[in-house]
Amino acid sequence: RIKSQDILQIRNLQSTKYIVDEGPSSTLSNGRGSGSGQGQTYQVEDDGTVVLPVIGHVPVAGLTRAEAAKQIEDLYRKNLLKDPIIELKITNLKVTLLGEVRTQGNFPLTKDKTSLIEIIGDAGGLTERSNEKNIKIIRGDPKNPQITELDLSKIETLADPRMILQNNDIIYIAQNKRAVKNDQLQNVTTTLSPALLILNTALLIYTFIHR
Repeated sequence: RIKSQDILQIRNLQSTKYIVDEGPSSTLSNGRGSGSGQGQTYQVEDDGTVVLPVIGHVPVAGLTRAEAAKQIEDLYRKNLLKDPIIELKITNLKVTLLGEVRTQGNFPLTKDKTSLIEIIGDAGGLTERSNEKNIKIIRGDPKNPQITELDLSKIETLADPRMILQNNDIIYIAQNKRAVKNDQLQNVTTTLSPALLILNTALLIYTFIHR
């Protein structure tokens, strides 16, 4: 649902400019925001409203994307436009992907009901070190987060509704057991190497002295 500080992209699909122009400009122009070929963008204010040309402040916080689009459509139909078809997108939605994936970082949620599988695909897939049985989705207040664990090795997980991501989710893919053991062995080897070098040097000196 829309909240304050969200960035909304709004355009009227009924405008003939979207049919005949190569680079259309929004019919909802001169508002508080920036324009592009994809429509005009507006930020939701702290009071939960978005300021739009002609119709002014429109309360949108708490509404779904579809509910807000219909409300804006009705207001423009009443005040300005004939049979508008309003398209509304929330452009600042993202998730963060960490751990054993090809590409870590922030990924935008460009459509409704984006699944975990789609985001992992956007990241290039899992690495050979990943544990597909231990994937965590961390959501909510960082002080008291809600943690969901998913097992992608089971085909039925694909139909799990918890696979649908939400804004600001953090996804963490852990290492598999083999990768963990290899890292532990490497750490032990790294720790022991200086000691072994000193021991070998001492043995060489002892052997040289007692010849």
